[in-house]
Amino acid sequence: MPQKPPSAEETRAAVSETLPWLAGEADQPPRPVLAAAVKTSLRTLEHQAPGRSVEVRVPPFAAIQCVAGLRHTRGTPPNVVETDPRTWLELATGRLSWADAVESGRVTASGSRADLSAHLPLLRFQL
Repeated sequence: MPQKPPSAEETRAAVSETLPWLAGEADQPPRPVLAAAVKTSLRTLEHQAPGRSVEVRVPPFAAIQCVAGLRHTRGTPPNVVETDPRTWLELATGRLSWADAVESGRVTASGSRADLSAHLPLLRFQL
């Protein structure tokens, strides 16, 4: 059972602390700040795209299962998305498109259901 969904305010507050870094205007935020932004945004995705057919991994902070479809229960799931924290937050905020992230190799997506483009961005900020 997924955790309680974060409120829109909670997600926005956590992610907003990383915006100067995403814009190239600041150094990487402290690990707890980055972890909170990644975990909260992944929990938002988990609730906006409920299901267990795709595993989304953003090491070292979190992994979730989402997207409706066949449920996976053992071993390596057939539909996996993996990326780094910066790329994930750029996708979540609309600063990077799904197609560009996959094409450039910043996201690895394997399996027929491992396309999150219909679910991103999760939130937008004024640039």
